[in-house]
Amino acid sequence: MEQREASGDAVMTRIGQAVMLLHGGDREEARNRFRLIWSEIGERGQALHRCTLAHYMADTQDDPGDELAWDLRALAAAEGLTGEETADRRDASAVRAFFPSLHLNLAADYLELQRFEAARLHLDRAWKALGALGDDGYGAGVRAALGRLERRLRGSGAGA
Repeated sequence: MEQREASGDAVMTRIGQAVMLLHGGDREEARNRFRLIWSEIGERGQALHRCTLAHYMADTQDDPGDELAWDLRALAAAEGLTGEETADRRDASAVRAFFPSLHLNLAADYLELQRFEAARLHLDRAWKALGALGDDGYGAGVRAALGRLERRLRGSGAGA
């Protein structure tokens, strides 16, 4: 178990370093590093790694369709982990906490692409998944972002 954790930690550390670049404003370098890590772990890597990597890789995309594709990969990885790879309950729990944000991102992608029904579907799923979040800064941030996106969706004329 310790061997797997050490290996997993190395991948998550590399993803975290790229996330820091992204949050620091260097989207291109973050995208390059995410792409390199993805080429190493690919579609068969650990679900938590794929989910985390794809979740942040989406934020580096310039094209809304590409962003949607990465967000869909993140959701697929998360659903795979909670459905099949439940041997490591810590990973499954960590991914469950991602669901509100994953669905929020998908709702935003679909809204950007003017696919209002899909945006509504994922926004509703994000609201339903909020129970996985704590009453901390991250949870408050996701809740606030959901409220903002809800207002944008209603303002788009797509309604409730």
